[in-house]
Amino acid sequence: MTPKGEESAGASLDDRITGALVGAAVGDALGGPVEGYSPDQIVERHGGRVHGIVGPWNGDAWRTARPVAPYHKGDGHVTDDTLMTHALVRVYGRVRDHLDAYAIADHLVPDLMTNPRWIPELETETIPLHRIFLAEKWLAARLHYGHVDPREAGVGNIVNCGAAMYMAPVGLVNAANPRAAYAEALDVAGAHQSSYGREAAGVFAAAVAAAASPGATPDSVVTACLSLAKDGTRTAIEQVCEVASHHTDFESALGPLREAVAPYDTVGPDYRAPSLGARRPSRLHSIEELPVALGMLLVAGGDYRRAVLGCVNYGRDCDSIATMAGAIAGALGSAVPEEWSKRVAEASRLDLWEPPRVLAVVTREIFTRDAERHRVHEESFTRLGGPSCSD
Repeated sequence: MTPKGEESAGASLDDRITGALVGAAVGDALGGPVEGYSPDQIVERHGGRVHGIVGPWNGDAWRTARPVAPYHKGDGHVTDDTLMTHALVRVYGRVRDHLDAYAIADHLVPDLMTNPRWIPELETETIPLHRIFLAEKWLAARLHYGHVDPREAGVGNIVNCGAAMYMAPVGLVNAANPRAAYAEALDVAGAHQSSYGREAAGVFAAAVAAAASPGATPDSVVTACLSLAKDGTRTAIEQVCEVASHHTDFESALGPLREAVAPYDTVGPDYRAPSLGARRPSRLHSIEELPVALGMLLVAGGDYRRAVLGCVNYGRDCDSIATMAGAIAGALGSAVPEEWSKRVAEASRLDLWEPPRVLAVVTREIFTRDAERHRVHEESFTRLGGPSCSD
């Protein structure tokens, strides 16, 4: 069912955190096997649109078909989007407070480099650093080996969705407070990204926080994003969502959404052969993934299944697009199909419900700490002659 405002109002904090994190992982797993291809190529390969979990694009040759990415994408395996999201949850579990760029250097990078885990796409247990792609390996190169100031370490990296794709936990920790989510994610993402890649991380976190508000709707999420987004990111979201408002099914929206985001996307029409200007800093451009995820959310009326399938069949970087749309729809309270979540958990050998349990406890602890900090500030401000909140 589409989560109308009154339906969203009944979802608890725990429901929203679980929906967002499980929803992100399932969207990631569904999008992985068709990542990098066009809608037409997806139809040709699968004999029609994708409607659920499918196998690898190259079948049994998945390990050797693309040596730069020898990953078993498909069959319900999550990708690096989920590995990074779960790693960030673990950082929250250790710090048990708001995060900043230094937390990435002090906690996230060591987690990626020293703690072996089951990596579904590699079908082996190893450190996550061996799976994450080049733009994410940048974290280790700059922070662990280069000893760069974490607040500036993202400068020089390719500008992409690498930081945005795992920012859902920041939005959930700041549930119902999009502005705080935006600010925290910008700080966290400074260790990883710059320019519109960093901006997208802030806006995506804000979208998740807005979705986790009582009575939230897809329209209210987009409104919150537009109130915070800057430069090309804001314009791209505005243009894509305006186009999306005229569609109610993803089939008719696939082409128009791509056309709407194309002027702001630097990669160009051939996803696997990007233009010379691709992924360079700019105030005029935007990553493609976030605007399209928000557009598909509007097209689907907030319904999880429809939004994620729209993102998956869009192609291009569709695992990350579906991760984002899945997180936002899940935070709105739209149910993640059980047949998908169970199969992804089993295939990936992951407990998809453990990270939400951890983050729900930590989120309450952080809120209690925030309330106490606000009380101390209010008392001090009142003693200076300022008004009290109780006045």
